[in-house]
Amino acid sequence: MNWQKTITRRTVLKLLGGIGLMGLSPSLALGVDPLKKKNDFMDEFFQKNYRIMSKKEKLEAVERLKRRYQKEYGKTFDISTQDANNGTKYVYLLDIGRCIGCRKCVTACMKENNTSRGGEKSSQIEYIQVLKFKKGKPMRLEDGDAYYNDKQVPDPDAFYMPIACQQCENPPCVKACPTKATWTEKEGMTVVDYNWCIGCRVCVNACPYGARKFNWGKPNIPIDELNTETHYLSNRPRSKGVVEKCHFCIQRVRDGKYPQCHKACPTGVRKFGNLLDPSSEVHYIFKKYKVFRLKEDLNTEPRFYYYSSVG
Repeated sequence: MNWQKTITRRTVLKLLGGIGLMGLSPSLALGVDPLKKKNDFMDEFFQKNYRIMSKKEKLEAVERLKRRYQKEYGKTFDISTQDANNGTKYVYLLDIGRCIGCRKCVTACMKENNTSRGGEKSSQIEYIQVLKFKKGKPMRLEDGDAYYNDKQVPDPDAFYMPIACQQCENPPCVKACPTKATWTEKEGMTVVDYNWCIGCRVCVNACPYGARKFNWGKPNIPIDELNTETHYLSNRPRSKGVVEKCHFCIQRVRDGKYPQCHKACPTGVRKFGNLLDPSSEVHYIFKKYKVFRLKEDLNTEPRFYYYSSVG
């Protein structure tokens, strides 16, 4: 019997108590690729949490992933391990008075971040959800229509509010994770080490913004639409049984670019930048406009702000 093929998520979960005491990686819970070399299998089994890896260990982990992705997708991936930029605290602002509800940000995000397009054995994963509200009525998130199918946007009697991960300074999802697979990087983005996620979904329940998504099946991504420019902590291909979320496109931001949703917006309602830079656009907006955050009473301290430059 091939013992590598008999290991299942249930088996690993039963072993996690002992494994946790030894400080070993629960990456087996992600499933086993039978095409991987035996040494890759064992190295991944004993792989440390990304935060405590040495540079050498990070490089070795990246090379293992490259070999796996080459076999699985027939493509060569560039997987960055670039650290956070010094002297940065990134924030996102969105001008809801000018959002037209076109959802181009949603589509661009999916392509950039290699999220599942859905299908018979997997669900469609969207980091961004655009809510439609009727003008003149009190705004409650519960009343927002996320599934509007208008023939033409914007609806003159409505306004729109895109919602994604709020990148909280005090994130309840991080506190809830039993394996410490998720944490906040020093420049503000909350990330996930997919190799350490055991799929318990406790973080999903802890998030008050519905921002975390679970892969119920193997992500379905057309081969010709795969983005091979990735970062270990962001848009590298995920496996069945792990949680993922928005990360402000770390693979782009740490390379000096804007998040893809920012780039795709046709009306320029999305603003992203370093709050510590007094010459930045986001710093200017904080001075000029009244901003607000979602569910501020929960004391999660989101880094995602809303404002309106209209009216």
